[in-house]
Amino acid sequence: MEKFAFILHPLSLQDMEHLSPLMRYIPDPIIEACLKMKKPFKVSHITGIKSPYAEAEGWFIGCPLTAKQMVELPEEFVMDRIIESGKVAQELGAKIVGLGAFTSIVGDAGITVAKNLDIAVTSGNSYTVATAIQGTKQAARMMGKDLKECRAVVVGATGSIGAASVRLLAKEVKHITLVARHMGPLEELAQELIEQNHCEVAVSQDIRTSLQEADIVITVTSALDFLIEPGDLKPGAVVCDVARPRNVSREVSLQRNDVLVIEGGVINVPGNVDFHFNFGFPPHTSYACMAETMILALDGRYENFSLGRSLDINKINLISQLADKHNFKMAGFRNFERAVSTQHIEEVKHNAQHALAVHGC
Repeated sequence: MEKFAFILHPLSLQDMEHLSPLMRYIPDPIIEACLKMKKPFKVSHITGIKSPYAEAEGWFIGCPLTAKQMVELPEEFVMDRIIESGKVAQELGAKIVGLGAFTSIVGDAGITVAKNLDIAVTSGNSYTVATAIQGTKQAARMMGKDLKECRAVVVGATGSIGAASVRLLAKEVKHITLVARHMGPLEELAQELIEQNHCEVAVSQDIRTSLQEADIVITVTSALDFLIEPGDLKPGAVVCDVARPRNVSREVSLQRNDVLVIEGGVINVPGNVDFHFNFGFPPHTSYACMAETMILALDGRYENFSLGRSLDINKINLISQLADKHNFKMAGFRNFERAVSTQHIEEVKHNAQHALAVHGC
């Protein structure tokens, strides 16, 4: 039996309300103070994962800090908490641990965590990229788009997931705009793409202006607030929101019936998996980052995998191959905890065509 663990943390204080309705009556500063004092702990035992080649069990480990706390508290304190979480996994018998959400972003993106543990570590970002690109391309085609004629925008283009997404998507589209906060890294990445002669390339620090003509958007920043609102997108745009917390406001889906928003990386896990913890997904499905940790365990690859700020395209290809080997598959599209049906996509496509016709586009 292969063994793994995955570190979770509350994205916001609202997540704490799901654990107990009484939380809503406690002032935020008190909850934050309690979280800061609490030590990492075992959340649940994960059972029933079975591929044609191996079986695995695992554990969810709770790192009791919100995304906001991970950004605002001293980095050394946050890193210590993440390392402590990894040691809980180690003591339970896990041979590899995955870093969920902001635990994979703090500091040097997992490298220091790995140096302080006796087990392997991964962020899960390689499979996150692979499934985000796969899902975005599939959704675009279902919306009737020819990728070679599309204008794409990647928001958070210089981050670990963003840069890898850029390198893969640039091979498929006509034009790509890279959006991030700092111009230096943007220009370096753009120059790399230009030298490889994949497609037309632009860079920008202005999200809203960049989105106006975008056919395809992948957004993957570590921002705590929404970055994309209903008025930012053109009819027919396909948006893949990989970020947690989300970058795309819920209002986009509520107000824009001519725009398709999907979440990146929802995966069917082989076997009869029971997470014994509700993180908002249907039974037997997980985030891609969780799935990467399971895949590596099932394959007996107890080695550091997706760490640091630069992902290896070869590892992205490898994890995709291993996912196929162990029967991990895309679980269809979702948006804000709801399934996105083929019928819904057809309706969005029809509404977009109508909106474009009305506006003479």
